[in-house]
Amino acid sequence: MAQLQQSSIRNRLLASLSCDDFALVQPHLEAVTLGVREHLFRAEQKITHVTFPEYGIASIVADTEEGRFEVGMVGSEGLVGTAVVLGVDRTPHTCMVQAAGEAFRIGADELQAAMDHSATLRALLLRFVHTFIVQVSQTAYANAGYSIEDRLARWLLMTHDRLEKDDMPVTHEFLSVMLGTRRPGVTLAVQMLEGTGVIRATRGHVTVRDREKLEQIAGQAYGFAEKEYSNVFQFPIKRDR
Repeated sequence: MAQLQQSSIRNRLLASLSCDDFALVQPHLEAVTLGVREHLFRAEQKITHVTFPEYGIASIVADTEEGRFEVGMVGSEGLVGTAVVLGVDRTPHTCMVQAAGEAFRIGADELQAAMDHSATLRALLLRFVHTFIVQVSQTAYANAGYSIEDRLARWLLMTHDRLEKDDMPVTHEFLSVMLGTRRPGVTLAVQMLEGTGVIRATRGHVTVRDREKLEQIAGQAYGFAEKEYSNVFQFPIKRDR
């Protein structure tokens, strides 16, 4: 089997590693396919692998008495399994695939050993953990202070960034889980956004038609975490389309 070349990797964390740090993790990287609704880890169960998405999106969700809702999402900009980077082997949250794709994964023990060997590798991964914490805190801010329509606009923008295409496969049922609200409320929010012309909704799909106006609707709920990621890593969370 041909050796994995760093130049062929799309995940931005792996692509930005130094040659020496990449050499530490390269022998342990395994290419995997991400299937929709697949669980990458479950709440309170040991996290066995850390996943670096190439394509697709993983959602970190919290389960409460009121239901399940998303607290953060990760695409090709980062990694899934931040607890491992912090030296913890489990979390009260569950991670499931929101949009199908491909990824590289590495055993949690192998990544810990590599971080123990390289301070620069640990530092880079901790920088991503910082940006992810900012995203999670921004989600809490949006959930507390913004309407369902604003939060939906933010979620669509974040998904649009990571899928890098205008047509996004998503159902109202799935949106209700991601936004932590009842399906009728999601349906009304989708209809409102569609009425303004920023999206087009069909069965199982939402198409972004006017991103600039969608950003206006999201307001300050969107952009803060994305700016912090760009500041920390010196490149934007979204690629040019």
